Amino acid sequence: MSGEYTLGNISPLIPAGDDLESAIAFYEQNLGFRKVHQEGNPIHMAIVERDQAKIFLIKNSDSQLAQSTSLRIYVKNIENYYQELMGKSTEIIHPHGELETKPWGMKEFVVLDSAGVCLTFYEPANE
Repeated sequence: MSGEYTLGNISPLIPAGDDLESAIAFYEQNLGFRKVHQEGNPIHMAIVERDQAKIFLIKNSDSQLAQSTSLRIYVKNIENYYQELMGKSTEIIHPHGELETKPWGMKEFVVLDSAGVCLTFYEPANE
């Protein structure tokens, strides 16, 4: 086999609850994402993105599935993004998920989305 190959960004499908319009609004208003696609009337799937991060929101009312779902999103200059979110609402940061450097060398903070999905935003501490 000849030629180089590279894996690209991952685009997870995550459960977003019954009300996708509310889920989309959460990502747009709180996290600065924008909706780039939707399907169905009522909506059963939508794609939101910000910079290189793309997330597929899927209608799914299983709250246990949502609360068991977790993703990690790399952020360059995480302190700036954290301040942006804190300027919008201090309520979206998980009470035990404030920005801090972890023992494994990552600066991280945690947000739970409107369905309960855990979003960890991170950047290596040495960047």
